Amino acid sequence: MSITVGEVTCSPDLKVATAYVLPLGGNNREDAIDALKRNAHEIRRTVGKGLALKFTPAFRFQIDETYDRLDDTRTLFADENVRRDLDSD
Repeated sequence: MSITVGEVTCSPDLKVATAYVLPLGGNNREDAIDALKRNAHEIRRTVGKGLALKFTPAFRFQIDETYDRLDDTRTLFADENVRRDLDSD
């Protein structure tokens, strides 16, 4: 399964990193989150090898809703009434 990581945010103390992910194609979202949670320790170990931090952050995974919001925004801007208002400016 291919996963897109849209963003990673860290807590102020750098002990927890939240990765916003989405499986390629957007299908099987829950399966992707479950697989990432099962492998979080291995992911943490692999990432830790490339960091120069005293502690490697623990990973949390959430579905990235950004792409869904982008689709909603495109649909909104494609609406005839919205286009008319935008074009009048």
